[in-house]
Amino acid sequence: MRWNIVAAEYLDGYRLALTFADGTSGVVDLTQRVRAGGVFARIADLEAFKQFAINRDFGTVCWGDELDIAPETLYYEVAGVPAEAMLREAPPEYGAKKP
Repeated sequence: MRWNIVAAEYLDGYRLALTFADGTSGVVDLTQRVRAGGVFARIADLEAFKQFAINRDFGTVCWGDELDIAPETLYYEVAGVPAEAMLREAPPEYGAKKP
């Protein structure tokens, strides 16, 4: 898929330089997510944050087997796509209403 991550490099703080399968590249800043806590609290320590890897099966960066961010979310952030456009491109099942 176009938004599968093929390269990732740690920059500083909670910023990563990402390159996607379609050649799109840029920087994503995950500071807000980390500061929000929740599941991201486990990577608040910068040394833990730096231990990311690319999971080739899912096409995204991950931290261990338990934490990742959807590659399309990262792609849209890097490409500067507004939230409304993200929703229009989301698979139909994302917005499916249960009967």
